[in-house]
Amino acid sequence: MTEQPSTDQIQARLRRIEGQIRGIGKMLGDDRACEDVVTQLMAVRSSIDTVGALILDEHLCQCVDGSEDPVQQIRDSMRLWWRFAPAAGGAGSLPGEVGAQSPLPAE
Repeated sequence: MTEQPSTDQIQARLRRIEGQIRGIGKMLGDDRACEDVVTQLMAVRSSIDTVGALILDEHLCQCVDGSEDPVQQIRDSMRLWWRFAPAAGGAGSLPGEVGAQSPLPAE
């Protein structure tokens, strides 16, 4: 089992993302090629997705361990994931669809 990143490690990742975003702003000011800007935007998206997945994984570890109803906790966590994933074009959304709903049935 892999070790969970610490809060300090996640905050360091977020600081790197902040730096990437500042860099994108500078690229725009320097009239960099659109392809370069989009490449950096995709890198930021990937970084944010990674941080989101790490935090959700930690949530699963904390909420499901020792839960009286682990299945319900996992279902609730999956709903949280589907709220997160569509913003990144995840499987819970259709191309061009904004605010896609979870494929899991509502309670």
